[in-house]
Amino acid sequence: MRYKFRSALAAVLILSTAAACGDSSTGSAAGGNSKPPIGVDLPRADSDFWNSYAKYVPQFAGELGINMMPPTNSQNDVAKLVANTQALVSQGAKAIVMAPQDTGAIASTLTTLESKKIPVVTVDTRPDKGKVFMVVRADNRAYGQKACEFLGDKLGGKGKVIEFQGSLSSINGRDRSEAFADCMKSKFPGITVFAEPTEWEGAKAAAALQTRLAQHPDIKGIYMQAGGVFLAPTLQVLKSKGLLVPPTDPKHIFAVSNDGIPQEYESIRKGEIDATVSQPADLYAKYALFYAKAALDGKTFQPGPTDHDSTIVDVGNGNLEDQLAAPLVTKDNVDDKTLWGNQI
Repeated sequence: MRYKFRSALAAVLILSTAAACGDSSTGSAAGGNSKPPIGVDLPRADSDFWNSYAKYVPQFAGELGINMMPPTNSQNDVAKLVANTQALVSQGAKAIVMAPQDTGAIASTLTTLESKKIPVVTVDTRPDKGKVFMVVRADNRAYGQKACEFLGDKLGGKGKVIEFQGSLSSINGRDRSEAFADCMKSKFPGITVFAEPTEWEGAKAAAALQTRLAQHPDIKGIYMQAGGVFLAPTLQVLKSKGLLVPPTDPKHIFAVSNDGIPQEYESIRKGEIDATVSQPADLYAKYALFYAKAALDGKTFQPGPTDHDSTIVDVGNGNLEDQLAAPLVTKDNVDDKTLWGNQI
């Protein structure tokens, strides 16, 4: 039997309301909770974005009445993710929530979990191969497109831009990079883009910015594919060069980021950077856990609109992806109280 999203979510909320009237609904598999344990692996602890996501996970586990096991952290290492997953399964996990940063290398683990009938929900990233119950993600190609259009307009279609690419072993890094490049080529051919691979490491981005500014002091735009790791080192480099100036100053370098963390919003308010795309850290946690619970409840979903301003799409390989909204944030809407980065 197939369920519409609205009815499925209503059922979860009813269950979580009932659970709130009884015993605590979160805990480890060995904690005496009769509900099936759900394991969560956090992808890294060196990113402000992912640290925010980590804070939301237990909050929504409680609200949804989920028996969440103590989370593991794979520290941006697929080998650790595999080991953590094996440990969670051995400890009794009946479903797994993960955010694999290497979206190709996780395929064999997904195959193993499928053979054990343990549903998997991936957050923010979509595996290149392998079956999952649901992908909870935003449209990452739209991130690159929005960044391109913002910088292209600010630069009047001319000049030089440096791009800090995320890891190209990740679907996110590829989607953002390809969309940014395609948009620049088709809409702003007068802009030169220096694409710098960084593996999501702030130190590599800072070094690339130092080098490019020395070679091309007329760079006027920066695209940071992850503000959680790139913002602080980028601001440090710009400050050291005397380039951390407001948009009204001719030396200002227009910068757009991805993540939507509070630190980015503060930088936008100060005029240090100009925009970011807000990844929904709160909704990533909420709906990842919702779908993991729904999987254990035997529910299924189909492509189409949801009741939370997103759309479930078929992404191939038998996988579905709930594409959550990710708005562009500028000085015009940076104080919007509905943005998760203004709520923590």
